[in-house]
Amino acid sequence: MSGTTTAAALRRRAAGAGANRWVVLVVLCVSLLLVAVDATVLHVAVPAVSEDLRPGAIELLWIVDTYPLVCASLLILFGTLGDKVGRRRILLLGYGLFGIASALAAFAPNAQVLILARALLGVGGAMIMPATLSILRQVFPDRRERALAIGVWSAVAAVGAAVGPLLGGFLLEHFWWGSVFLVNIPLMLISLPVGRLLLPESTGEGDGPWDVVGALMAAVGLFGVVFGVKRLGGGESPAGLLTLVSLVAGAALLVLFVRRQRRRRHPLVDLGMFARPAFSTSVACIVLAMLALVGLELIAAQYLQLVLGLSPLQTGLRLLPLTFAAMAAGLFGARMLRRFGPRRMVCAGFCLTAAAVVTLTAMGATDNCPLLLAGFVLLGFGLETTLFGAYESMLSEAPAEQAGGAAAIGETSYQLGAGIGIALLGSVMNAAYAPGLAEVPGVSPQASGAAGHSLGEAYEIAAHLGGAAGSALRAAARASFVHGLHVTLLVSAGLLLLGAAMALRLPRVMQCGEQEPVELPAPREAERSRVSA
Repeated sequence: MSGTTTAAALRRRAAGAGANRWVVLVVLCVSLLLVAVDATVLHVAVPAVSEDLRPGAIELLWIVDTYPLVCASLLILFGTLGDKVGRRRILLLGYGLFGIASALAAFAPNAQVLILARALLGVGGAMIMPATLSILRQVFPDRRERALAIGVWSAVAAVGAAVGPLLGGFLLEHFWWGSVFLVNIPLMLISLPVGRLLLPESTGEGDGPWDVVGALMAAVGLFGVVFGVKRLGGGESPAGLLTLVSLVAGAALLVLFVRRQRRRRHPLVDLGMFARPAFSTSVACIVLAMLALVGLELIAAQYLQLVLGLSPLQTGLRLLPLTFAAMAAGLFGARMLRRFGPRRMVCAGFCLTAAAVVTLTAMGATDNCPLLLAGFVLLGFGLETTLFGAYESMLSEAPAEQAGGAAAIGETSYQLGAGIGIALLGSVMNAAYAPGLAEVPGVSPQASGAAGHSLGEAYEIAAHLGGAAGSALRAAARASFVHGLHVTLLVSAGLLLLGAAMALRLPRVMQCGEQEPVELPAPREAERSRVSA
């Protein structure tokens, strides 16, 4: 065996800390599956939740949006805390909190309790998500193997995103809406002991104290910015006091956080990583990809159920081709990355996704199954190609000793893009939808204004009116929703093309150097591994 090969083998053995790295990957993928399922399982349950708990328009946005917003706000806090006290420890704590919050959400008696439970789920998700990526970064120091591992990891994420609506649809067909949260508990009961037994513990550099003040500044600042954007998405005026204060205070805290990190000898997050074009561009691509996708996903579920009249289970099945295409892109991602390089791969993924979105503008008030199938397949493959290339480039660009901070930044970008996407595209949808209901024959201005809040509310008012006026309102609402969907799709396509232009800053080829620094396990864990061996 050559010296280079021997050194690579020794690095892989050290990083694995006595556990087979592929077994570790399986455990991490189960963790990711849990978070991914919970992020989408509620989408098809929104109509059922609305009917049972009767939330207002803002409360409904909170129910859907709280999880990604809280999660995005706390990722840097828990990602860097894992670097300090141990990533596996934070991961296992996240498992426990996730299970408790799932039980609370399942039996929530009103919208306020459900929002609280979703917030606790966001805290648990913020513990789990950066830990999975940073542990993966540790146990796969070789970039070729890590690219394959990230491909499997991202394919599992795609499975979770699709299993969520499908599982939610199946459960809603047979049980009440709270059952979509109960499925988390068996996974938690399995993941806790298995993760404790198999996952290696690791920490980052031990120098310097953990910046508690900086972590809180980042968390509050991110929450303030996204909260303000969410209020804008709910139709609030930009000049509104609460919205304006949230945006300004959040942005100010983030600016102070950046200045604080630059001054500190041992920063919470090494912002110098953003000076590397590959890292900063990858982060921006993740934000844009999620911003364009998540709002569309929620709107698409409403289109399939409320316009086409499909059941929740049928809706989940219609979205399944998107998942299979995303799985294929994840599994073949490592090969495509080696052949085409990050620049062409991410740019092509954005362009393919934009083409899919433009194709879907042909959707109308009647079902067109072949069109939806083609659009969803292109969308799934293109989006997963984009995210795979961006995540792999981001993780590989960051030093292994900063894995927790890099993973937290990447996941913050993912969740921030998702949260802003729901608010932004929701605002675009509402702005294009409401004017079509301003003047409906036989419908009063008050009823028309209320119907302009959402398609579901328009259907309720139409059913209450009955007769010719009710039929006219229902038809106008469907036509306006389809028009709003087309406008939203075109806006998303523009964002995706912007992402394609940004991807031109990524490296042309995939660098696979053998001298990459490797993060070793914490001393106590390494000693235990030697003793057990």
